[in-house]
Amino acid sequence: MSALAAERLRLTRRDSPAERRALSGSAIVLLSIAGACLTGLLAQVHVRLPLGITPVPFTGQVLGVLICGAFLGGGYGLLSQGIYLGLGAARLPWFAGLSGGLGALQGVTGGYLIGFVMAAYFLGACVQRSPRLRTFHAQLLLMLVAVGIIHCFGVLHLALLLGIGPVKAFALGSLPFLAGDAAKILIAATLTMARR
Repeated sequence: MSALAAERLRLTRRDSPAERRALSGSAIVLLSIAGACLTGLLAQVHVRLPLGITPVPFTGQVLGVLICGAFLGGGYGLLSQGIYLGLGAARLPWFAGLSGGLGALQGVTGGYLIGFVMAAYFLGACVQRSPRLRTFHAQLLLMLVAVGIIHCFGVLHLALLLGIGPVKAFALGSLPFLAGDAAKILIAATLTMARR
């Protein structure tokens, strides 16, 4: 490949920050596995709220999802959460409260777990696309949308599972978590900017 062709390829690629540091494919996969482990570790930071408030536990997973998406980019952020979801479904006990298995996907947290994969991909893909989206304020906005994606999947699944309407599902599956998730967004955006 000529030097000019190599330079053109370099200028047209839209790599994540990790890829721009010329890490090998195996190193990126290892970072994706580390991201899955981070999410699994943060899942153990969980609090069961009183049953009347919500059947869904408050966890640290969302922070892990946001960090993985922002640091790894779209494809590898998706991979990290796909590994987390896949190994958890295969009974690795790293979902909230050291749980695992397909039951978690069929239970009240199943929609959120699927939303993690979509949110990490969305956030990472946006960060990869444009350097303008790597500012603190843009990160806050993108992470807010990513958390919205998680909540949409979670609330929809909760409504279908419990046979309740959208207002009740929002009250049970989103409203109790808004303040905590806002704090996670602020922490993740700050960590993202500190690394750059």
